[in-house]
Amino acid sequence: MGIKRLFLIVLDSYGIGQEPDAADFGDGECNTLRSICGSKEYHTPNMRNMGLFNIDGVGCGEAVASPMASFARLREMSRGKDTTIGHWEIAGIISENPMPTYPDGFPSDLIARLEKAFGRKIICNLPYSGTKVIHDYGQEHEKTGALIVYTSADSVFQIAAHEEMVPVEELYGYCRTARDILRGEHGVGRVIARPFLGSYPNYERTPRRHDFSLEPPGDTMMDALMRKGLATIGVGKISDIFAGRGISRSLGINKDNVDGMEKTLRVMDEDFEGLCFVNLVDFDMQYGHRRDIDGYAGAATVFDRQLGQFMEKMREEDVLMITADHGCDPGAAGTDHTREYIPLLVYGDPIQAGVNLGTYPTFAMIGATVADMFGADLVSKGESFLQRILK
Repeated sequence: MGIKRLFLIVLDSYGIGQEPDAADFGDGECNTLRSICGSKEYHTPNMRNMGLFNIDGVGCGEAVASPMASFARLREMSRGKDTTIGHWEIAGIISENPMPTYPDGFPSDLIARLEKAFGRKIICNLPYSGTKVIHDYGQEHEKTGALIVYTSADSVFQIAAHEEMVPVEELYGYCRTARDILRGEHGVGRVIARPFLGSYPNYERTPRRHDFSLEPPGDTMMDALMRKGLATIGVGKISDIFAGRGISRSLGINKDNVDGMEKTLRVMDEDFEGLCFVNLVDFDMQYGHRRDIDGYAGAATVFDRQLGQFMEKMREEDVLMITADHGCDPGAAGTDHTREYIPLLVYGDPIQAGVNLGTYPTFAMIGATVADMFGADLVSKGESFLQRILK
């Protein structure tokens, strides 16, 4: 039986336990899945039946006797624990050097250069929560027209602006300018537009966020598929993460996880050959960073219900992969991502049930396997496990 369509769903930050080098990244004990699994809001029978709790080392939940999917634990080889590096590694690229971060804000000479390019002053320039920064600096922004620039523990440069003060397209223009400047030594993973609306103290971020990423520095599984004339459909911020490269069609940023899955369910009604690559960011953005265990658990429960709908719609030549890109343990100290192994569940009629693939040394095993599924040429440090799981 051949494979015609592959759906790869990334549950953003759904880690399954600390990696051996977690301390090198500032992390103590961490296990995102274990933290949410203990919540009364957590109920994921479909993922459990696939074999989520049969994966090596998860340390929580109840394994099943006969998993419906093949499954694995993957370790990150890249020097990072963020969305960009995680997705790039999934797609086949190992990042040998970490992207720059700015725990004390961006250097003054860089800020001066950006202010000159923007024609506007910059305020804040500190690591900050996205909701708190507009509360603390929104009034000054509205009074002076200065742009709120902030960062986080991730390699990001973020610009927040009120939509009535700075129209969204103008904000995107500032971000493009910043992206052109922030390269080389200051080549952050993402420049992010963060528009908001409302009046103090009730400011709210709008869904018109947009990420301006560095272009991937090497070949990806999507590039390999496109060379064969196959579809590469992005759902959520996939296109942003890869700077649009290797994506034949993007369905755009999701309003939330539910919206992302609804888009994916609609894609299932289409007749295409190739990859549908999905990112569900709410796990990370709404719950992981905010250390909201019950919220994260509830989001997992909602996803699992939609997963049931997805499984019912799958065709004979469809394959589903569910994975993550890093951890963001809501039970851990701080608000940063956590350096964790990620899960992999592989399900569909062409796939054997219950194959425990064990632990692999890189997320790039996914990209190698995806390329192999479609007979596409991809050179990476990952190796395909396709022959181990095909019926």
